[in-house]
Amino acid sequence: MDRRSFLYSGGMLISAFPISNLSDKLNQKILPKVLILGDSISMGYTPFVKEMLAGIADVTRPMKEDGSAENCEGTTKGVEAIDRWLGDEKWDLIHFNFGLHDLKHVDPKTGKNSMNPRDPQQAPIKKYRKNLEDIVERLKETGAHLIFATTTPYPNPVDGPLRMPGEAMKYNETALKIMKKNDIQVDDLYTFVKPQMEALMIKKNVHFTDEGSKALAEEVVKVIKGVILKNP
Repeated sequence: MDRRSFLYSGGMLISAFPISNLSDKLNQKILPKVLILGDSISMGYTPFVKEMLAGIADVTRPMKEDGSAENCEGTTKGVEAIDRWLGDEKWDLIHFNFGLHDLKHVDPKTGKNSMNPRDPQQAPIKKYRKNLEDIVERLKETGAHLIFATTTPYPNPVDGPLRMPGEAMKYNETALKIMKKNDIQVDDLYTFVKPQMEALMIKKNVHFTDEGSKALAEEVVKVIKGVILKNP
């Protein structure tokens, strides 16, 4: 699937959130509040996003009590923790992703990561769809402008828990149908990374080098700026 057809399948839709509200805040010297939700990939690019948007947006993500970044992991955790992550804050924009943890294989008895293809995925497609739909409904209640980031690709073979080749695309296709249905904007990080995996990613790993995380951040910032700085 080429970039054009992949983006078309997701609709690349802009949500109905009144963008003028964000522009008005900047004009009043009030920084729009941006929340980033995602797994360790987003943990890697969030600091760069925060730095790049300094003076433009107040960027944050879920944090643990010790002050370190919290890994939002997959949709199973997302359904359980979404209210805690949102808190009482009035968010202007939420950039979110779930998928990389959902598609990995886990031991059904212990819940720990597994390399056994006979063990189930953490959230099989049907469960992933239901979980993500529930999360999206909760996010829509915030009134924030929502942006879903597609799950990034990974090499084959890959170290760590088993992630079968091609699963990222399958989970993205499922997610994109949900985003299209709900008029949610898509940040297509999968397509951005795919042709330059070797240059951006750690060898045989789902994670990115520092330069790779910075490159992801630049893409995320481009999309967020496109919303925040858009003329009313």
